[in-house]
Amino acid sequence: MSRYCSSCHKAKAICVCDAITPITNTIPVIILQHPDEVSHPKNSACLLALALEHCERWIGEDFSEHRALNERLARSQRRYAVLYPGEHAIALSSLTKPLASAKESGREIPWGIILLDGTWKKAYKLYQLSKNLHDLPTVKITTMPPSQYTIRKSSKLGALSTLEAGFAALSELSGDREHYQPLLTSFEAMIERQLAFMPVSSNHPRPSE
Repeated sequence: MSRYCSSCHKAKAICVCDAITPITNTIPVIILQHPDEVSHPKNSACLLALALEHCERWIGEDFSEHRALNERLARSQRRYAVLYPGEHAIALSSLTKPLASAKESGREIPWGIILLDGTWKKAYKLYQLSKNLHDLPTVKITTMPPSQYTIRKSSKLGALSTLEAGFAALSELSGDREHYQPLLTSFEAMIERQLAFMPVSSNHPRPSE
């Protein structure tokens, strides 16, 4: 019998499926996940994918010839933006103006978000290899508070977990932070359960009783 949950891919002792609240999202999310992240015990993308009604997670490094992604980009009536803080990235907030006018007219929100799930180095490689992403606008988050991803550190200043990035993007584009708050609740549960199984240290203190 497997020691790992088939849904969240975490050890059954720290399974977080019971902490996930289903959320209906009118802004679709696509997660492009590096293969190394699929079974990583501290990965947060699985929580995002399990919680959101409209979310697809595809695994790979080079998505240039990924049929499902290319069909989505070609046939969808939405525009997709890649959450990637590259040299030409624009503020995520700049997408909200057309969204606001669309909501006022009763039309469907036209934007979707693509998240790259991996370390900074792997996300960079994924983006560089996936030429089909280069025609899409890249956006960066400017309103998210410091990451609470205390169990996994990044050398990149201002780095966020994939779940936190998804939460920030959906909250800002929809204008409804409260609707997506359960994402952070499940994230906090994941961190607490991970910490409970980690050695006590100055870097990773256990939560107070």
